[in-house]
Amino acid sequence: MVDSLRRVVRTPLLFFFILGDILGAGVYVLVGAIARQSGGAVWLPLLVALGIACLTAGSYAELATKYPKAGGSAHYTRRALGPAAGSLVGFCMLAAGVVSVAALSKAFAADYLHAWVALPTVAVVVVVFLTALALLNLYGIKQSLGANAAATLVELGGLVLVIGLGAWVIVRGDAEVGRLTQVGTAEHGVVGATLAGAVLAFYSFVGFETSVNLAEEVADPRGTYPRALFGALLTAGGVYALIGVAAGAVVPTDQLANSSAPLLEVVRLAGGVPERLFAVVALVAVANGALLTGIMSSRLAYGMARDGLLPRALGRVLPGRRTPWVAIVATTAVSLLLAATGEVASLAETLVLLLLIVFAAVNASVLILRRDSDGVQYFRVPVVVPWAGLASCLFLFTRIAGEVWLRGAVLVAIGVLLAVVNAIRARRSERSDRSAFLPQRGS
Repeated sequence: MVDSLRRVVRTPLLFFFILGDILGAGVYVLVGAIARQSGGAVWLPLLVALGIACLTAGSYAELATKYPKAGGSAHYTRRALGPAAGSLVGFCMLAAGVVSVAALSKAFAADYLHAWVALPTVAVVVVVFLTALALLNLYGIKQSLGANAAATLVELGGLVLVIGLGAWVIVRGDAEVGRLTQVGTAEHGVVGATLAGAVLAFYSFVGFETSVNLAEEVADPRGTYPRALFGALLTAGGVYALIGVAAGAVVPTDQLANSSAPLLEVVRLAGGVPERLFAVVALVAVANGALLTGIMSSRLAYGMARDGLLPRALGRVLPGRRTPWVAIVATTAVSLLLAATGEVASLAETLVLLLLIVFAAVNASVLILRRDSDGVQYFRVPVVVPWAGLASCLFLFTRIAGEVWLRGAVLVAIGVLLAVVNAIRARRSERSDRSAFLPQRGS
């Protein structure tokens, strides 16, 4: 039997959970890539990506308040489209989570850490890093989210520092404000450049989807979740737009586009702040993102086990702490394996593809489950929102490069195989249930 989780998460902790996941490591490295695709007006694709993210976030808000279950996306899709679809979506979400943790563990052991200490092997750092995150996750959800709240304040403080330094450079006349209106590159015109940059920027906002897997540990999901979700998204969007303005105006576009640490370029040009100090902030951001994604992955595995989509053993809960210990150990082990066999770039490139499959299914599920009315009060979005969210996912699919599709196809194929197995099991279970009610011969 799968045990229930403890409802201890309230609005402030959930807000910081979502904000911390959105403001994770992505913004510290993606600004340069966005400039390479869009030009100096980095703020524009960031705002476009925010609008796209809010569409699917509306669907998540409705489903999370209507069905506050730890399985999240997998649970919604299972209710709407059946166990096979729920299994595939859950696997895509789970795969994205463990891949993300693996990539962040490799990123933690790379350049920002080297600003402080040069270690002989990355493997040792990755093992210690992932083990520490798993232990914190095992200790308790409230303690994990408390650590996240502190880390989120640190990484938010680092972004505010970059914004302040950018404003100072602009005020003293050393910035080129005209770059903020430069949209387009040699490869793309205005529209194409904005959309290309928005696809990259979209990755910076996708952290919000992890929070639905905490719905079963939220004290009042129907009142808390929409406030925390949209508050965090809009806060992150405002911070990102200001980061885009600071980076675009202060750093020459070519220099920004070719930098693997774009925000550090702002710090260097502004002067007055030790680079090592900013490296610490970046390390906190990476660690926090890995912690939150690890929490999501373990809760998703727990929820799928409860729904019968993964082995029941993953639903075991640690006595006293009430944390899903088998799911935590299993997802950490897979992340460690992936980190040992892949690089940050190769691990990260499939994330958007996997999440777009999840988002498309969630938007479709909202439309289907509108017919499932049981009188429960929940947050409801206008019907145009899930339709627009589904259309945005289909559009973004067309912007995914062919080589990414090839890499992602391997993971999706595993998910399809798992879905087929679960569908067969579900049919056998239904037949068994029906036969139990049939009269036996000779009776």
